[in-house]
Amino acid sequence: MHPALPFPTGPCPAHDPRVAYIVDDDELVRGALGSLLRSIGLEVRAFDSTEEFLAAARADGPSCLVLDVRLRGQSGLALQQSLLQLARPPIPIVFMTGHGDIAMTVKAMKAGAVDFLSKPFRDQDMIDAVTAALDSDAKRLEEARRLLAVRNGWDALTPREREVMQHVAGGLMNKQIAAEMGIAEITAKIHRGQAMRKMNSRSVAELVRKMEALGVVHGTH
Repeated sequence: MHPALPFPTGPCPAHDPRVAYIVDDDELVRGALGSLLRSIGLEVRAFDSTEEFLAAARADGPSCLVLDVRLRGQSGLALQQSLLQLARPPIPIVFMTGHGDIAMTVKAMKAGAVDFLSKPFRDQDMIDAVTAALDSDAKRLEEARRLLAVRNGWDALTPREREVMQHVAGGLMNKQIAAEMGIAEITAKIHRGQAMRKMNSRSVAELVRKMEALGVVHGTH
């Protein structure tokens, strides 16, 4: 089994570079692509085999993979399937090939490839494809970090605060929550306020959306 690439979960510094990985067993292609992508300000990490790529650490910031379909050893399509089987979201892939056909393209795109370019391709087509892939990964990372912040807020709640939040999500008012839980109304109000603060929610609607995103809404009244 291939090692899983590390998944960044911490804050994304504004200076994190965008990284383009290149996997191609042709040294001239790797060099030309590297120069092209560096010319638009990207950090480039190039490999001559899928095994070498899989053994490397993944960048914390947005990244994408420019991948040749036909390689010595494991093919590009086989690498795509390996990445899909890992326990983390796969890196966006831009495929390139000099031997592409319709069936191969369809297979790659159905498996989530961002684009499929036939060699020789225009420099601008590669730049556009890589930019789209990086934008997609940046959005995914931002959503993942936002969800992590919500999860941290939920984990910070006490069991009683979580119970109150379930009732809030179910549409109950403080007085009804107090009756359901056998506590004073002021106590229910305090728990609710503390939980809303920990969850960084300014409204019940915002709170419920966050709870739904975490999958912790147990039902409504």
